[in-house]
Amino acid sequence: MSRASGRPGHSELRIIGGQWRGRKLRFAPEEGLRPTTDRVRETLFNWLTPEVHGARCLDLFAGSGALGLEALSRGAAHCDFVDTSPRVIRQLRQHLDTLGAGAAGCCHQRPALDYLAGQSDAAQPWDIVFVDPPFGHALAGPSCAQLDARGLLAPDALVYLETGAGEPLPELPAGWDCHREKRAGGVAYRLFVVTPG
Repeated sequence: MSRASGRPGHSELRIIGGQWRGRKLRFAPEEGLRPTTDRVRETLFNWLTPEVHGARCLDLFAGSGALGLEALSRGAAHCDFVDTSPRVIRQLRQHLDTLGAGAAGCCHQRPALDYLAGQSDAAQPWDIVFVDPPFGHALAGPSCAQLDARGLLAPDALVYLETGAGEPLPELPAGWDCHREKRAGGVAYRLFVVTPG
């Protein structure tokens, strides 16, 4: 979890690399909000370094926006942020405006599976997708299945999947190859390369 700030009831997210390196963004905690830790983000973006510049990204269970904002800081061309909470979406829009990145980020207040169901392969596909759902709600597998079945991924897209360390890996579509895998505390995180069928 991000460190609590000096202001009661708020926490801080620190961007760890790229053009906004060191910037701190304050957010109000929400039930179930579990920002990806600095340590995990640093490892993940070391994995993504060759691919993130110019990429179209999707932060599917955005929460604090840690993953999508980090991607934009490191040169991603665009990121869609999806979350069910109106307060989370409001804060993400404020963060994008504060960073001067309003044109690069688009925020969608919808359940992740509903959002994916409303997309079609006519839309621009995503190059990098962050799937970091609340633990214990069986959302990771259906989210990955929708991404694959609806043709929403670019060829050789990268999908980051974060789950509880004690949770079994959900059944994933054919052609999803685990490229990297690590554990940190109670978290298991993996990066998949999705090869065209």
